Amino acid sequence: AARETQTRPDGGWGWVLVVAMFVSTSLVFGLMRGLGIFFVEFVQYFEESAQAISWISSIGLAAQQFFSLLGAALCNAYNTRLVVMTGGFLSGLGLILASQATCLVHLYLSMGVLSGLGWGLVFTPMVATVMASFTRRRALAVGLGFSSIGLSSFAFNPLFQLLVETYTWRGALLILGGLSLNIMACGALIRPECRSKLFVSVGGLTEQIITVSLLCERPYLTYALGVTLLNFGYFVPYFHLVAHSRQVGFSEYRAAFIMSAAGITDIFGRIASGWFSDLGRFRVVHLLTLWTALAGVFIMLLPVSSLTRSYTVMIVISLLYGFCSGALTSMVFAVVPMIMGVERMMGGLGLLQLIESCAGLLGTPLSGWLRDMTGNYTASFVVAGSFVLLGSLTMTTLPHYFSCAEPPPPQRPVLVDNSETLNLELRQDGCSPEFNHQTAEQRER
Repeated sequence: AARETQTRPDGGWGWVLVVAMFVSTSLVFGLMRGLGIFFVEFVQYFEESAQAISWISSIGLAAQQFFSLLGAALCNAYNTRLVVMTGGFLSGLGLILASQATCLVHLYLSMGVLSGLGWGLVFTPMVATVMASFTRRRALAVGLGFSSIGLSSFAFNPLFQLLVETYTWRGALLILGGLSLNIMACGALIRPECRSKLFVSVGGLTEQIITVSLLCERPYLTYALGVTLLNFGYFVPYFHLVAHSRQVGFSEYRAAFIMSAAGITDIFGRIASGWFSDLGRFRVVHLLTLWTALAGVFIMLLPVSSLTRSYTVMIVISLLYGFCSGALTSMVFAVVPMIMGVERMMGGLGLLQLIESCAGLLGTPLSGWLRDMTGNYTASFVVAGSFVLLGSLTMTTLPHYFSCAEPPPPQRPVLVDNSETLNLELRQDGCSPEFNHQTAEQRER
């Protein structure tokens, strides 16, 4: 334990990486949450159905999650700094090309595939780098890093509406593409030696081998299923709540401010949940299921509140939803090392994103299809909230879930090569595989 604290101090350069994560996540998820403004513009400009337009954001989300595993693999082969900087360039390039789109296919490929690829190369490496730099304050550090998503959601929605009105949606996307290039500066802050904390290699065997073994472990599969169900409904309000509010009868800026209001409490939810979990009074997985269940309930209440035509009621529900959705996000990633161990965190995060990408791809178009079938978004939000609740229930089937104490940490994986057992260890000291093997033999003696 003392050795782990030495190699991953709670402070120092790790806090610089938290700032880098703060900025980069705002330019990834904060921007994705603001796409609801463009959703309305695209429906009017291309004269397509809500389902067809929904594929733009869903492809971007699914690509970000699908290519997160690629980001982890590239970090194994190359340098984390280079991977994140490349992702920042691709995300900006995709938005710049999207500003010149003449049909939906162009938007699918540019905003969806290309920008989504860039987001995938940024997200997992940045999160894993920050998590590997902390031990005791890991949940707080991740919560602070993710708090930028709420702040950017608050600022970006009215900003995007202003940009669209001033420069049209093409000019707005061009500006956002240039803004996204700042992710490259965030990647430049990652020190090369951070790689030694994240990647495992013994005798030429890399972490990808270990990642595959996670598919045979019940705790990981259960958790992945729960997060996937959560992912079906989690992003629906961010893409369709603005359109729903305008359909109800609120003005453009009042509709945009509803998402901004959710972004405000999102900030407090992320920080409060990280701080509360670090107190150690409750298990992180219990807090995660609590926030997830509450978020699902408030998603289902969003269209119900609009039936009263009361802007105040809808703002209140949005504030409550924003707090819970922000609170659960920090917990989702804080639980990961408890299930698979910090040694497999990079590959495990990438694989988790890959598995849940199917939900990211289908969730929003399903919501759009329900809107096309029913003529409003009520069924869309009810179904989305139901998926989130189902994800929360799935997590209660994790092993030792009802135990009040944290279960023992997962054992490090052991690979058998011929007749020799190789213990996988982190390259925290930059030691050669032969030195690690000799050290293991000395401990056995």
